[in-house]
Amino acid sequence: MIKTVRIFFWVLVISAVLVQLWQEYDALQWRHPLKVALYPINADQSETSASYIASLRAEDFEPLATFFSREAAKYQLPLRRPITFYLGPEIQAVPPPPPAVQAPLYEIIVWSLQFRWFAWRHQPAVGMPVDIKLYLLYHDPARHRHLRHSTALHKGRIGRVNLFAENSQHPVNAIIVAHELLHTLSATDKYDLNTHQPLFPQGYAEPYAQPLYPQSMAEVMAGQVPQSAQISRMAKGLDQVVIGRPTAREIGWLR
Repeated sequence: MIKTVRIFFWVLVISAVLVQLWQEYDALQWRHPLKVALYPINADQSETSASYIASLRAEDFEPLATFFSREAAKYQLPLRRPITFYLGPEIQAVPPPPPAVQAPLYEIIVWSLQFRWFAWRHQPAVGMPVDIKLYLLYHDPARHRHLRHSTALHKGRIGRVNLFAENSQHPVNAIIVAHELLHTLSATDKYDLNTHQPLFPQGYAEPYAQPLYPQSMAEVMAGQVPQSAQISRMAKGLDQVVIGRPTAREIGWLR
């Protein structure tokens, strides 16, 4: 009897893994648009964040859909609107914070499982099944000068995105959301983790420009517009951001 239970357990585990692998593969074939649920969270329990979240509307995230449509057209993706965003209801719980950058592997694994458990418990309906869930953690800029790095998991297609609760920050917030969303689709960071400067050439929007500096656009997985080999500035909005060829290849837009 115990042997039968064990076999049944491992069959379930292997089946779940195979289903997840197939879903991940199928999503990157881009045969159909991906659906993304956005769940706002008042991360610091401030009145500013609460007011900002209450003011959010679905159309506030339309620039994200427009950005992905514009970039997909450059790679001749056969989808006019490859990604659709759905604003979900506010969630009262906060997903577990990620471990430190140099944390041991077991801590990262534990956190990953905790985050997946959180996402399983906190996924209110948005009107249809979704492929990706992003939790938008809003903070009062008067209380927080700097926010911790956002993070996302390719396995599970979930993201934890730290944002400022201020209308003037909405264009930059959109860049951060796009960046983390692409992480869920296997895109990798294209900046130096120590200096935060874009890596050349993969982190440059225009790696073959002459002269090379200053650049006018940012590669989305770098986020910064290089002004020189050592200096860069944050892109001001998605109109200053592109999806470069290395990123397009990682997410299945280039073969």
